[in-house]
Amino acid sequence: MIRLGTALTLLLASATLGAQQPTVLRAARMVDVKRGTVVPNAVVVVQGDRITAAGPGVAVPAGATVIDLGDATLLPGLIDSHTHLLENYDKRIGGDDPNMILTVATMSAAKRALLGAKMGREDLEAGITTVRDVGNSGFNGDVALRDAINAGWVTGPRMLASTRALSAAGGQFGHLQEAAQKLVDQEYVVVSGVEEARRAVRQAFFDGADLIKVIVNADPRVLSLEEMRTIVEEARRVGRTVAAHAIGDVATRIAAEAGVSSIEHAYTIPDDVLRMMASKRIFLVPTDFPNEFYLPPNTTPEQRAERLSNIARFTKGSRDRLRRAVALGVPIAFGSDAYYDSAPLTRGTSSLQPFLAYAESGMTPMQIIQAATVNAAELLGRSNRIGSLEAGRLADVIAVPGDPATDIGALVRGATFVMKGGVVVKR
Repeated sequence: MIRLGTALTLLLASATLGAQQPTVLRAARMVDVKRGTVVPNAVVVVQGDRITAAGPGVAVPAGATVIDLGDATLLPGLIDSHTHLLENYDKRIGGDDPNMILTVATMSAAKRALLGAKMGREDLEAGITTVRDVGNSGFNGDVALRDAINAGWVTGPRMLASTRALSAAGGQFGHLQEAAQKLVDQEYVVVSGVEEARRAVRQAFFDGADLIKVIVNADPRVLSLEEMRTIVEEARRVGRTVAAHAIGDVATRIAAEAGVSSIEHAYTIPDDVLRMMASKRIFLVPTDFPNEFYLPPNTTPEQRAERLSNIARFTKGSRDRLRRAVALGVPIAFGSDAYYDSAPLTRGTSSLQPFLAYAESGMTPMQIIQAATVNAAELLGRSNRIGSLEAGRLADVIAVPGDPATDIGALVRGATFVMKGGVVVKR
């Protein structure tokens, strides 16, 4: 019995050691996102779910499995700070209002979580290894999806979930008859007054939220500064962050004065609010898409020209506000806000299209890469785990052909290699 026990122990020890043999990724280049440089002759050593070494010409450990990716560039897994994985609207139905009503009225939380599993897999395969999902997920569908991914039941990106967003009356629904207004409660927690705001934050954390999402304004409804300060105070008290949907002078000012962690969208915002954001290190999450993306399917050449002209006028202000934000030192974190079916693009590749819009606003390829890696990791409070390729970080590594630091299109086309936590997802 002793010999048998010893033999089993040795066998298990041998199997464990074998499973822990390092994996080495080798490529022509690697982006050092912290320094903003491109390193040649890149080698990343992975042991288990962690990076143990990364840099030019790092020695390959004995017995390592080597994956040579050739003329490619290694980057940290991308981080999308503004996702809605449990939505996939249909442009043929119309805009947000009819799609939201149809989604909420006809899809159960379980069905939406399954949809989210599909959208999450597509994100991951495009190179997005971490997401911050900010609401529109029904009753805690995002929490269920996050937990299923963490448990290994489904394959998807790391998730931070917000549960239902806090909002003024009606959330982001259009006009609803009184009998239909109960739909609002499935998507939003309506707050009116400081104590309701405080109670809603505490309930969100009990429900499993990693952060709080707030709809500061859905015109003409706007939360008050006192309500927003209470929300931020309650979240900070337990070490959590607040993401604020805010557009326009009044709403962005309230969000910035309250000290939120990030302001989402902010398509119109004055310079003095941008300066306040820079001084408080409040992130701007610009959810911009290139003009071409807004064209409906089956557009004739004449319609295409007219619509592109109209869209360009519409997006001119948002392009300008991103240019001003960068110039004033506002930290930028990538967020797609993708929630429409954009076939033939997958959810993942459609989510990368904002990089082209960022470039239209004057951001350099390196600034864009940093917005989707090291900056986003800081916003999510995960800088010590993700967002860069260095020893001790989780082995979330992607590769793209060519050099995205000179051609951002190389990143927009999606990753050809994806590793999450040391496990190869796509090769």
